[in-house]
Amino acid sequence: MSPPQSLRLHVPEPSGRPGCETDFSYLHVSPAGAVRRPPTDTTPRDTNDLAYGLVRVLDEDARAVGPWATEIEPSRLRKGLRAMMKTRIFDARMLIAQRQKKLSFYMQSLGEEAIGTAQSFALRQGDMCFPTYRQQSLLLARDFPWWNSSAS
Repeated sequence: MSPPQSLRLHVPEPSGRPGCETDFSYLHVSPAGAVRRPPTDTTPRDTNDLAYGLVRVLDEDARAVGPWATEIEPSRLRKGLRAMMKTRIFDARMLIAQRQKKLSFYMQSLGEEAIGTAQSFALRQGDMCFPTYRQQSLLLARDFPWWNSSAS
């Protein structure tokens, strides 16, 4: 019978701590505009390579470049930004109401406002929307009323 091996505990050192500069040199980041954009009718198997890359649209000068950068009229961009800002305001109000026990549950969409907004823009007028957690912006981008005025 062999002697028991001693146990050791190894706690890895994080690459960065709050207040310290973090080194990201080990990450491979694709240049802006370098990742291909497949056609919309591509099979899922033919998009496997996209799962291992980073789709960068903005270059170092904050310009949209490459195949993912489509031309969008400024009024549409402003409407999207307005929807994302409304979502932040809505989130703040709902979270306060939840903490005051006026709501039993509320899931914030903080940091995910663009997902529902972009989804709303991708759908046509009249398409049905089924938002789930953190997709309030889907409805707010479609000018869904914040409250029922007849209930007041």
